[in-house]
Amino acid sequence: MSPKALLSLIVLGGVLLLASQGLYVVKETERAIKLKFGEVVEADLQPGLHWKVPFIEVVKRFDARVMTLDTNPSRFLTAGKKYVIVDAFAKWRIKDVRAYYKATSGSRLEATNLLAALLNKGLRDGIAGRTLHEVVSGERDALMTILTAQLNEQTQVELGIEVLDMRVKAIDLPEDLSRSVYNRMAAERNREAREHRSQGQELSEGIQADADRQKVVIEAEAYREAEQTRGEGDAEAARIYASAYNKDPEFYAFTRSLKAYTESFRQNDVLLLEPSSDFFRYLKDAQGKQ
Repeated sequence: MSPKALLSLIVLGGVLLLASQGLYVVKETERAIKLKFGEVVEADLQPGLHWKVPFIEVVKRFDARVMTLDTNPSRFLTAGKKYVIVDAFAKWRIKDVRAYYKATSGSRLEATNLLAALLNKGLRDGIAGRTLHEVVSGERDALMTILTAQLNEQTQVELGIEVLDMRVKAIDLPEDLSRSVYNRMAAERNREAREHRSQGQELSEGIQADADRQKVVIEAEAYREAEQTRGEGDAEAARIYASAYNKDPEFYAFTRSLKAYTESFRQNDVLLLEPSSDFFRYLKDAQGKQ
């Protein structure tokens, strides 16, 4: 190989080495910062192909996607001096690369530790100003919204991190407090059950009294109608009897006497009557003899 060709290869190798050390690519999912002797010379590099001075400038890349901070359950004290165990998480991403690097030296572990500390402090301050009911159910959504805004404002200034969302996965009570709460809830439900039973009993008695009243009214009206119908029937029977008697009084009297004889003369019966009594009128002969 000639000296000229060897020189060309050396030059080409040097160019390739410089290119490999000087050219770099920032991806769409990354945020990058350029350092020179440890000092930030360019922050928030845009995605694409870039150039740096080899061996002098250093580029550090960080994940720009949304990340999740899942904290360990912690005990917090409410305004009523009751402890609650809160399990929360936060969604965050890098907002200011320069501030993020200065606060964490580019360590994601350090960033999560600092963010967790701020999150726990925000939860502690927020829960300390609210009662147990407000924390558990009444104002939990409103509390999370307020804490997210406050935490986001603080982390952007101190850590260069944007907090997108903050939520509570679970709020538990210590065992002794849980037992007390459950007992109080059971007592409250028993009280409500007694009230409902009392109201039901009162309603039942009212319905029963109204039914009894209606029963008396219906029976009275039915008795009145029955007596009226019976009276009308008796009157009609009397009218029919009177009409029949007027047609043949003698025959009517004869049939009445026969019926009386049938009902009066029974076996072993004894009647004390005068022979001249009108009762025996139809038992006499035509000459008036018995």
